Amino acid sequence: MTVEHAPRTSTHPSREELGRAAATAAAEQIRKATAAHGRARIMLAAAPSQTATLTALAAEPDLDWSLVECFHMDEYVGLDPAAPQSFRNWLRRNFLDKVPQATFRPLDPEDGPDAYAQLMGDEPFDLVLFGLGVNGHLAFNDPPADFTAAEAVRLVALDETSRRQQVDEGNFADLADVPTHAVTVTIPRLLDADALIGSVPGSVKRQAVRDTLTQPIDPNYPGTALRTHPDVQLFLDIESADPEV
Repeated sequence: MTVEHAPRTSTHPSREELGRAAATAAAEQIRKATAAHGRARIMLAAAPSQTATLTALAAEPDLDWSLVECFHMDEYVGLDPAAPQSFRNWLRRNFLDKVPQATFRPLDPEDGPDAYAQLMGDEPFDLVLFGLGVNGHLAFNDPPADFTAAEAVRLVALDETSRRQQVDEGNFADLADVPTHAVTVTIPRLLDADALIGSVPGSVKRQAVRDTLTQPIDPNYPGTALRTHPDVQLFLDIESADPEV
């Protein structure tokens, strides 16, 4: 029987204030991990929804980034490694270049899913920083998502909603330019973490937030998997928060 937990949600007046609040919570978790066992393993999402949080996190005082090991959730297959849309490159531009002391473990799809699973190892993450897709996806686990995947990383075909989101966010000029496949960390591996912090701004995410919080825990609503974890914080802005929830 699945034990259900309600994510702790908070609503903020702007993306910037959302980001600062999420970064404060993330920094606290990183400090807790480094104090407890001398290092922190964190999993990062790469998307415009994460920009404010990662910018504020990089500016947090008294964080020893030399003790932090960073992984990321997904990467396109078939995209030029130098392309700006690469999630590795996005994270470097928007976060990792600001904290050069941190260790980054990039996902290279050419190496295959098993290689990244081995690189991550079996230890739980101390912190996962996540977003929600328009269709409620976590990483590139599109609906219907596999909540019981045995593997930690897998090759997936991207549904059109996920690909269209990339165009709508300005990452690609046209749907035909968006890769059709990606390598993604699976939901069970993402949830194998001490704490998860989500940054989900914008009106286009309101339905995904509502579904995550109110729908039955179901693979057709990937975000509902978060309700199987006891320590999830969801940071919203006034556009993404549903006043009826």
